[in-house]
Amino acid sequence: MNEILKINSMLNDFVWGVPMIVLLLGVGAFLCFSTGFWIYRNFGYILKNTFGQIFKKADSNDSTITPFQAVSTALAGTIGTGNIVGVATAISFGGPGAIFWMWLAAVIGMTTKFTEVTLSLATREKGKDGKFTGGPMYYLKKGTRFKFLAYLFSFFGFIAPLGTGAMVQANAIATSVNDTFGLDVKIAGIILSILMALVIIGGIKRIGAFAEKVVPIMSLFYVIGALIILFIQRKEILNAFVIIFESAFNPKAAGGSFAGFSVMTAIRWGLARGIFTNEAGIGTAPIAHSASHTDHPARQGIWGSFEVFMDTIVVCTMTALVIITSGLWKDSNLEGILLTSNAFSNALPVGKYIVNIGLMLFAFSTAVSWDYYGEKCILFIYNSDIVRIIYRIIYIVLCFVGAIGGLKFVWDIADTFNGLMAIPNLIGILLLSKSAKRLIKDFERIKYSKQKRDYSLEYDNKWKEFF
Repeated sequence: MNEILKINSMLNDFVWGVPMIVLLLGVGAFLCFSTGFWIYRNFGYILKNTFGQIFKKADSNDSTITPFQAVSTALAGTIGTGNIVGVATAISFGGPGAIFWMWLAAVIGMTTKFTEVTLSLATREKGKDGKFTGGPMYYLKKGTRFKFLAYLFSFFGFIAPLGTGAMVQANAIATSVNDTFGLDVKIAGIILSILMALVIIGGIKRIGAFAEKVVPIMSLFYVIGALIILFIQRKEILNAFVIIFESAFNPKAAGGSFAGFSVMTAIRWGLARGIFTNEAGIGTAPIAHSASHTDHPARQGIWGSFEVFMDTIVVCTMTALVIITSGLWKDSNLEGILLTSNAFSNALPVGKYIVNIGLMLFAFSTAVSWDYYGEKCILFIYNSDIVRIIYRIIYIVLCFVGAIGGLKFVWDIADTFNGLMAIPNLIGILLLSKSAKRLIKDFERIKYSKQKRDYSLEYDNKWKEFF
């Protein structure tokens, strides 16, 4: 095990070194410029047509899910341990300044995810069962000359969920259940595996219906708790922002155990945790979006940018502010879930329960979504019902393994494969930036149209002209 950890550590350092930082921010920045900063110029329109449409009934059919179910499924995959444990880990290992770099990654990532989702919808396919399938593997295969990138993404894409989805989330749930109710992690792991099987066997329709109900409730529950605490500690909020900005460029300004940290450490942890929590650039969320019912790829793309905004700019920021205003971030003995839990409990007696119950819901919904991502990736390589069944069995078993595994091992493995998955995807969307620009221009023609045409039967041919 020690040898495996050493090898993974070396690979992790390479994957999350300077090349990844340059690739992640560079591709995102290039997309911002090439699209004329479309996301930011149309942010009001995006909020009106995402957040403003949440409670309106949308159309779907037997082969698709609604745009809100799609974004709920994707948010279920993004709003998870990254928002609670990930933020605390970023602060523990990178200092408060890591939050600034997390924000930067999110602002740029809004355009990255918009592009991913738009390209994915434009290249999706309808299977023999009448259901849509899409994701980076399809736009990498159809839109670029380097088809091996599609298979490289798919390879990392079916392995990464085993760590990020099954093991990380199960570890967080079991730890939280044990801390809250004193239930043994092994028993928690068994119960979790059974519940996981009940949801994922139903496929994307059941996952979408589940996410549509759970995501809004769990997000509201956690956000209200955080807002109450921030109101109690409101006098420290301004100082918290000062600490974040100062330590982003001068970690020594944070004091305490961060005196020896470097700016590169803050950047590394901010970006790593940022991409883990909002998935912009990884390419997983577009897989869920590809099953949605929409009249234009870019219309679903705006839901992708909304995800990043809600996940990192809203939820992660609240977690970070609660931790920093509590002052407990200076305690080197607290990290991960313990840091977040103690920070919430420091201001509110029931804070521990808000964190732990929120984490259970977040992590479970994330695990459900990531199984779907993994299935789609492995089926792209070898399409077989037997392969699907075997993958689900392995996934469920690893949920139990993750429940009794150590935090350090689980996070390290997840980080490595997240980074590896992002590389072919980022290269692909960079190569397809002109296609994305053409799709945006086409969307401008019809974005205010009240008569939305259903292109669901024409996807094989409708969008070829844009590639």
